[in-house]
Amino acid sequence: MTDTQSRDVQAMPSMPRHVAIIMDGNNRWARARGLSSAQGHRAGVESLRAVIRRAAEQHIETLTLFAFSSENWRRPSAEVGALMELFMLVLKREVKRLHENGIRLSIIGDRRRFSSSLQKHMSRAEALTRDNSGMHLVVAANYGGRWDIASAAQRLARKVADGLITPEAVDEAALDREVCLSQESPIDLCIRTSGEQRISNFLLWQLAYAEFVFAPELWPDFDGAAFDAALEAFQQRQRRFGMSQQQVEVQGA
Repeated sequence: MTDTQSRDVQAMPSMPRHVAIIMDGNNRWARARGLSSAQGHRAGVESLRAVIRRAAEQHIETLTLFAFSSENWRRPSAEVGALMELFMLVLKREVKRLHENGIRLSIIGDRRRFSSSLQKHMSRAEALTRDNSGMHLVVAANYGGRWDIASAAQRLARKVADGLITPEAVDEAALDREVCLSQESPIDLCIRTSGEQRISNFLLWQLAYAEFVFAPELWPDFDGAAFDAALEAFQQRQRRFGMSQQQVEVQGA
Protein backbone atom coordinates (compact mmCIF):
# COMPACT_ATOMS: atom_id res chain seq x y z
CA MET A 1 0.00 0.00 0.00
CA THR A 2 1.28 3.45 -0.86
CA ASP A 3 1.59 6.27 1.67
CA THR A 4 -1.27 8.07 -0.08
CA GLN A 5 -3.55 5.04 0.25
CA SER A 6 -2.57 4.63 3.91
CA ARG A 7 -3.53 8.23 4.62
CA ASP A 8 -6.87 7.69 2.88
CA VAL A 9 -7.64 4.69 5.08
CA GLN A 10 -6.89 6.62 8.26
CA ALA A 11 -8.86 9.69 7.25
CA MET A 12 -12.16 8.06 6.17
CA PRO A 13 -14.56 9.43 5.30
CA SER A 14 -12.88 12.25 3.39
CA MET A 15 -13.23 14.29 0.25
CA PRO A 16 -11.56 12.71 -2.79
CA ARG A 17 -8.41 14.40 -4.00
CA HIS A 18 -8.66 13.11 -7.58
CA VAL A 19 -11.97 12.57 -9.40
CA ALA A 20 -12.34 11.10 -12.89
CA ILE A 21 -15.52 11.34 -14.95
CA ILE A 22 -16.73 9.36 -17.96
CA MET A 23 -19.11 11.88 -19.53
CA ASP A 24 -21.74 9.68 -21.17
CA GLY A 25 -25.21 10.26 -22.58
CA ASN A 26 -25.05 13.27 -24.90
CA ASN A 27 -26.50 11.34 -27.85
CA ARG A 28 -29.34 9.78 -25.87
CA TRP A 29 -30.18 13.16 -24.37
CA ALA A 30 -30.37 14.66 -27.88
CA ARG A 31 -32.42 11.80 -29.36
CA ALA A 32 -34.97 12.05 -26.55
CA ARG A 33 -35.54 15.68 -27.59
CA GLY A 34 -35.46 15.19 -31.35
CA LEU A 35 -32.13 16.99 -31.60
CA SER A 36 -28.92 16.20 -33.47
CA SER A 37 -25.94 14.56 -31.82
CA ALA A 38 -24.01 17.83 -32.25
CA GLN A 39 -26.68 19.64 -30.22
CA GLY A 40 -26.36 16.98 -27.53
CA HIS A 41 -22.62 17.49 -27.34
CA ARG A 42 -23.05 21.26 -27.13
CA ALA A 43 -25.49 20.79 -24.26
CA GLY A 44 -22.83 18.64 -22.62
CA VAL A 45 -20.47 21.61 -22.59
CA GLU A 46 -22.86 23.43 -20.25
CA SER A 47 -22.62 20.52 -17.79
CA LEU A 48 -18.87 20.57 -18.22
CA ARG A 49 -18.72 24.19 -17.06
CA ALA A 50 -20.95 23.50 -14.06
CA VAL A 51 -19.00 20.46 -12.92
CA ILE A 52 -15.59 22.12 -13.31
CA ARG A 53 -16.84 25.07 -11.28
CA ARG A 54 -18.29 22.82 -8.56
CA ALA A 55 -15.17 20.64 -8.39
CA ALA A 56 -13.03 23.74 -7.88
CA GLU A 57 -15.41 24.98 -5.18
CA GLN A 58 -15.13 21.61 -3.43
CA HIS A 59 -11.31 21.90 -3.54
CA ILE A 60 -10.82 18.81 -5.67
CA GLU A 61 -7.11 18.74 -6.53
CA THR A 62 -7.38 16.95 -9.88
CA LEU A 63 -10.39 16.45 -12.16
CA THR A 64 -9.84 14.09 -15.11
CA LEU A 65 -12.47 14.02 -17.86
CA PHE A 66 -12.91 11.42 -20.61
CA ALA A 67 -13.71 13.65 -23.58
CA PHE A 68 -12.93 11.47 -26.61
CA SER A 69 -11.79 7.86 -26.62
CA SER A 70 -9.57 6.16 -29.16
CA GLU A 71 -12.64 4.12 -30.13
CA ASN A 72 -14.81 7.19 -30.76
CA TRP A 73 -13.28 7.57 -34.22
CA ARG A 74 -15.65 4.72 -35.22
CA ARG A 75 -18.66 7.01 -34.84
CA PRO A 76 -20.32 8.55 -37.92
CA SER A 77 -17.96 10.94 -39.66
CA ALA A 78 -20.42 13.84 -39.31
CA GLU A 79 -20.53 13.36 -35.55
CA VAL A 80 -16.75 13.09 -35.29
CA GLY A 81 -16.37 16.25 -37.35
CA ALA A 82 -18.82 18.10 -35.11
CA LEU A 83 -16.93 16.90 -32.04
CA MET A 84 -13.64 18.18 -33.43
CA GLU A 85 -15.21 21.57 -34.17
CA LEU A 86 -16.65 21.69 -30.66
CA PHE A 87 -13.31 20.72 -29.15
CA MET A 88 -11.65 23.57 -31.03
CA LEU A 89 -14.38 26.00 -29.96
CA VAL A 90 -14.05 24.99 -26.32
CA LEU A 91 -10.28 25.41 -26.44
CA LYS A 92 -10.67 28.88 -27.91
CA ARG A 93 -13.43 30.11 -25.60
CA GLU A 94 -13.10 28.27 -22.32
CA VAL A 95 -9.36 28.23 -21.68
CA LYS A 96 -9.26 31.94 -20.89
CA ARG A 97 -11.95 31.34 -18.26
CA LEU A 98 -9.97 28.46 -16.78
CA HIS A 99 -6.88 30.64 -16.65
CA GLU A 100 -8.73 33.49 -14.94
CA ASN A 101 -9.82 31.03 -12.27
CA GLY A 102 -6.32 29.67 -11.72
CA ILE A 103 -7.08 26.22 -13.19
CA ARG A 104 -4.27 24.32 -14.87
CA LEU A 105 -5.16 22.34 -18.00
CA SER A 106 -3.43 19.22 -19.30
CA ILE A 107 -4.47 16.98 -22.18
CA ILE A 108 -3.57 13.28 -22.24
CA GLY A 109 -3.87 10.87 -25.15
CA ASP A 110 -2.36 10.33 -28.59
CA ARG A 111 -2.56 13.73 -30.30
CA ARG A 112 -1.13 12.61 -33.63
CA ARG A 113 -4.52 11.89 -35.18
CA PHE A 114 -5.84 15.38 -34.50
CA SER A 115 -5.41 18.18 -37.02
CA SER A 116 -2.29 20.29 -36.73
CA SER A 117 -4.44 23.31 -35.86
CA LEU A 118 -6.15 21.46 -33.02
CA GLN A 119 -2.81 20.22 -31.74
CA LYS A 120 -1.50 23.81 -31.70
CA HIS A 121 -4.48 25.01 -29.67
CA MET A 122 -3.98 22.16 -27.20
CA SER A 123 -0.37 23.16 -26.68
CA ARG A 124 -1.25 26.85 -26.36
CA ALA A 125 -3.94 26.11 -23.77
CA GLU A 126 -1.51 24.05 -21.70
CA ALA A 127 1.19 26.70 -21.96
CA LEU A 128 -1.20 29.48 -20.90
CA THR A 129 -2.33 27.66 -17.75
CA ARG A 130 0.90 25.83 -16.91
CA ASP A 131 1.82 27.95 -13.89
CA ASN A 132 -1.65 28.11 -12.35
CA SER A 133 -1.83 26.73 -8.82
CA GLY A 134 -5.54 25.90 -8.60
CA MET A 135 -7.29 22.71 -9.57
CA HIS A 136 -5.63 20.57 -12.23
CA LEU A 137 -8.07 19.80 -15.04
CA VAL A 138 -7.00 16.84 -17.19
CA VAL A 139 -8.80 16.11 -20.45
CA ALA A 140 -8.38 12.67 -22.02
CA ALA A 141 -8.67 13.02 -25.80
CA ASN A 142 -7.98 10.21 -28.26
CA TYR A 143 -7.15 8.27 -25.13
CA GLY A 144 -7.42 4.56 -24.44
CA GLY A 145 -6.29 2.66 -21.37
CA ARG A 146 -4.77 -0.15 -23.42
CA TRP A 147 -2.86 2.38 -25.55
CA ASP A 148 -1.61 4.02 -22.36
CA ILE A 149 -0.28 0.76 -20.88
CA ALA A 150 1.19 -0.41 -24.20
CA SER A 151 2.95 2.93 -24.69
CA ALA A 152 4.37 2.75 -21.18
CA ALA A 153 5.59 -0.80 -21.82
CA GLN A 154 7.26 0.30 -25.05
CA ARG A 155 9.15 3.07 -23.26
CA LEU A 156 10.37 0.62 -20.64
CA ALA A 157 11.35 -1.87 -23.35
CA ARG A 158 13.45 0.81 -25.05
CA LYS A 159 15.20 1.54 -21.75
CA VAL A 160 15.99 -2.15 -21.36
CA ALA A 161 17.24 -2.35 -24.97
CA ASP A 162 19.44 0.70 -24.41
CA GLY A 163 20.89 -0.81 -21.25
CA LEU A 164 19.48 1.90 -19.01
CA ILE A 165 17.58 -0.57 -16.82
CA THR A 166 17.52 -4.34 -16.40
CA PRO A 167 14.47 -6.49 -17.20
CA GLU A 168 14.16 -7.16 -13.46
CA ALA A 169 13.65 -3.43 -12.90
CA VAL A 170 10.41 -3.53 -14.88
CA ASP A 171 7.93 -3.83 -12.03
CA GLU A 172 4.65 -2.20 -11.02
CA ALA A 173 6.39 0.91 -9.73
CA ALA A 174 8.33 1.34 -12.98
CA LEU A 175 5.21 0.99 -15.10
CA ASP A 176 3.31 3.31 -12.79
CA ARG A 177 5.89 6.03 -13.48
CA GLU A 178 5.39 5.68 -17.24
CA VAL A 179 1.60 5.77 -17.61
CA CYS A 180 -0.42 8.97 -17.92
CA LEU A 181 -1.18 10.83 -14.67
CA SER A 182 1.96 9.43 -13.05
CA GLN A 183 2.58 12.80 -11.38
CA GLU A 184 -0.96 13.04 -9.97
CA SER A 185 -2.40 11.59 -6.78
CA PRO A 186 -4.19 8.25 -7.29
CA ILE A 187 -7.75 8.45 -8.58
CA ASP A 188 -10.10 8.22 -5.62
CA LEU A 189 -13.45 8.39 -7.37
CA CYS A 190 -14.62 7.62 -10.90
CA ILE A 191 -18.08 8.80 -11.94
CA ARG A 192 -19.85 7.54 -15.04
CA THR A 193 -23.08 9.21 -16.09
CA SER A 194 -26.11 7.84 -17.99
CA GLY A 195 -26.50 4.71 -15.86
CA GLU A 196 -24.01 2.64 -17.86
CA GLN A 197 -21.78 0.48 -15.68
CA ARG A 198 -18.49 -0.05 -17.51
CA ILE A 199 -15.22 1.86 -17.82
CA SER A 200 -14.87 1.70 -21.63
CA ASN A 201 -11.08 1.43 -21.77
CA PHE A 202 -10.61 4.50 -19.55
CA LEU A 203 -7.53 4.68 -17.28
CA LEU A 204 -7.33 0.90 -16.85
CA TRP A 205 -4.16 1.06 -14.77
CA GLN A 206 -4.99 4.18 -12.79
CA LEU A 207 -8.47 3.06 -11.67
CA ALA A 208 -7.19 -0.03 -9.83
CA TYR A 209 -8.35 1.17 -6.40
CA ALA A 210 -10.83 3.88 -7.32
CA GLU A 211 -14.35 3.95 -5.97
CA PHE A 212 -17.08 4.03 -8.64
CA VAL A 213 -20.35 5.92 -8.78
CA PHE A 214 -22.67 5.18 -11.70
CA ALA A 215 -24.93 8.20 -11.89
CA PRO A 216 -28.31 7.80 -13.62
CA GLU A 217 -28.30 11.27 -15.21
CA LEU A 218 -27.38 11.69 -18.85
CA TRP A 219 -24.34 13.96 -19.05
CA PRO A 220 -26.22 17.15 -20.12
CA ASP A 221 -28.43 16.69 -17.02
CA PHE A 222 -25.48 16.16 -14.67
CA ASP A 223 -24.91 19.34 -12.68
CA GLY A 224 -23.22 20.61 -9.55
CA ALA A 225 -25.84 19.00 -7.30
CA ALA A 226 -25.34 15.62 -8.99
CA PHE A 227 -21.58 16.01 -8.55
CA ASP A 228 -22.10 16.73 -4.86
CA ALA A 229 -24.26 13.61 -4.57
CA ALA A 230 -21.43 11.52 -6.04
CA LEU A 231 -18.99 13.02 -3.54
CA GLU A 232 -21.37 12.20 -0.70
CA ALA A 233 -21.65 8.61 -1.92
CA PHE A 234 -17.86 8.38 -1.94
CA GLN A 235 -17.70 9.59 1.64
CA GLN A 236 -19.92 6.71 2.73
CA ARG A 237 -17.52 4.10 1.34
CA GLN A 238 -14.95 2.19 3.34
CA ARG A 239 -11.72 1.99 1.36
CA ARG A 240 -9.80 -1.13 2.33
CA PHE A 241 -7.00 -1.47 -0.27
CA GLY A 242 -6.84 -5.24 0.23
CA MET A 243 -7.14 -5.15 4.01
CA SER A 244 -10.00 -6.57 6.04
CA GLN A 245 -12.76 -4.40 7.44
CA GLN A 246 -11.45 -5.05 10.96
CA GLN A 247 -7.94 -3.87 10.00
CA VAL A 248 -9.32 -0.68 8.51
CA GLU A 249 -11.42 0.01 11.59
CA VAL A 250 -8.38 -0.49 13.84
CA GLN A 251 -6.29 1.92 11.72
CA GLY A 252 -9.07 4.47 11.71
CA ALA A 253 -9.59 4.34 15.45
